[in-house]
Amino acid sequence: MNICVYCASSDQISPEFFDAARELGALIAKNGHTLIFGGGSGGLMGAVGKGALENGGHVIGIAPKFFDEPGVLMKNEAEFIFTETMSERKAIMEEMADAFIALPGGIGTFEEFFEVLTLKQLGRHSKSISLLNTRDYYDDFNSMLILTAKRGFMSAACLDLYKMCATPEEALAHCLDVEANVGSIRKLTDYNK
Repeated sequence: MNICVYCASSDQISPEFFDAARELGALIAKNGHTLIFGGGSGGLMGAVGKGALENGGHVIGIAPKFFDEPGVLMKNEAEFIFTETMSERKAIMEEMADAFIALPGGIGTFEEFFEVLTLKQLGRHSKSISLLNTRDYYDDFNSMLILTAKRGFMSAACLDLYKMCATPEEALAHCLDVEANVGSIRKLTDYNK
């Protein structure tokens, strides 16, 4: 299984986030899965990549050519795919992935999560989506989505299209859940579900 992980490239975050990312990478590798990620050598991207590589995993980094600066990418450690644009990068990641896990991150991670969630809501894929909620990072984020549904800006059915996960083990287990909910364009207007 190809598991796409979205996460922060920042190094300015607490060590617990790095530990969870490295653990997830190790679990992906130990269970015989391939890690698809943004290819960064720093932040949680670097941690998840190193966790997988240290445990003999197959790792594929995908990044636009303009990221190819000294020390930015793990291009010598991982298999690498270069793209021209960020949009092309996301499209390849989405196409190659069998499941998605969003670790804590910033606006880039949020954008990637919302894109795959939107596509799932529209019935364009049926792949599992997990939020790894390390140190309760996604609590307020999830509350905003619940409020969005409560106020009628999206169908409540959309809340069933992803799973909040407390641990890397739980996030990986959700990737393997073949019963993960599927969206449909018809559910977009069913605000009472």
